Amino acid sequence: MRTAYVGVYETWADWEIGHLLVELRTGRFTGEQWNIVTVAESAEPVTTMGGLRIVPDMVLADLDPDQADLLVLAGSARWDEGEGEAFTKMAQRFLEAGVPVAAICGATAGLARAGLLDDRKHTSAVKEYLLATGYQGGDNYVDERAVVDGDLITAGPDSPVQFARAALHRLGLASEEKLDAYEGVFHRADPSAYPALVG
Repeated sequence: MRTAYVGVYETWADWEIGHLLVELRTGRFTGEQWNIVTVAESAEPVTTMGGLRIVPDMVLADLDPDQADLLVLAGSARWDEGEGEAFTKMAQRFLEAGVPVAAICGATAGLARAGLLDDRKHTSAVKEYLLATGYQGGDNYVDERAVVDGDLITAGPDSPVQFARAALHRLGLASEEKLDAYEGVFHRADPSAYPALVG
C-alpha cells in the first residue's frame, strides 16, 4: 500500500486537500487505497483553520522521502508569515528523490521563497501573490487551476477539485476519461442538478 505524507501545522487549510485525501484513503474512485500519515515539526497537536485538532502521526525529522510516495502541503496563514522552512526543505528532498510533491495555496508561496518554483511550471492563487515572495520563477507561472510539472503539482486556493484531479493523474490512479467524469461531478453547469439550491 502506497503512503501519502501530509504536512500539518497551525491554521492548516483543511478544506484545500480534502478531495485528494478522501480519494487516496478510500480508493473509492481509483480502486487503490493509500495510507495517509500526518507529519508535523513536533508531536504537539495543531489546530486547523476550520478548528479541528490534529495530533500528528509522526515528526518531520523522521520522514524519509525514499520510503514515501507523495508529500501534500496545504495552505496556512503561517506560509504568508514566512514560516514553513522545515517543510520546504523536506519538499526539496522529495523532489530530489523523484517523489511527487503536491502544494496548494499558501504552500506554493513557501516553495516559491525556497526557490523550488524557479525552474518548474507552476500555478497558485495569482502570479502577483508569488511575485511578492521575491522568487525568480515568474516566467514559469501558468494561469491554470492546477499544474503538473514532473513531480511537482500546484494549485490555487479555489481549486481543490482540480488539485485532486492533477495529483491523481500524476500518480497514475485514473484515466483522463475517468478524471473528466470526476471533475464534472463537482462542476455541473445545470443548476437543476441541485434542486434544493434552486428556488
